[in-house]
Amino acid sequence: MRYLKYLFLAALAFVLITVALANRGFVSLYLLPPELSAILGLSGEPLQLPLFVVVVGGIIAGLLIGFVWEWLREMKFRGTARQAEKLKKEVETLRATTSAEKGGKADDVLALLESKA
Repeated sequence: MRYLKYLFLAALAFVLITVALANRGFVSLYLLPPELSAILGLSGEPLQLPLFVVVVGGIIAGLLIGFVWEWLREMKFRGTARQAEKLKKEVETLRATTSAEKGGKADDVLALLESKA
């Protein structure tokens, strides 16, 4: 399986290098529309970059935005899991103190519940 992974990565690298070599031509990349940059008083000079850099940069920016978006979306699930862990620890603490108060004698109802769990 490891060799298959290396073979896939080598093929992917070959394809990416071939695409990069085929798209070495420079393109103009404007960060703002010319009208907006004139209103803001910024220079409207475009960046001159190879096309493959623009494409790869767009892919990386999209991945980063997706990762951040997913992390923010899953915050509520992580909070719920944290709260469940906290409640589980509290139940264990209460069971330990209840059995200690009864002199180590287990309650019949609690023993039934624990045997089913």
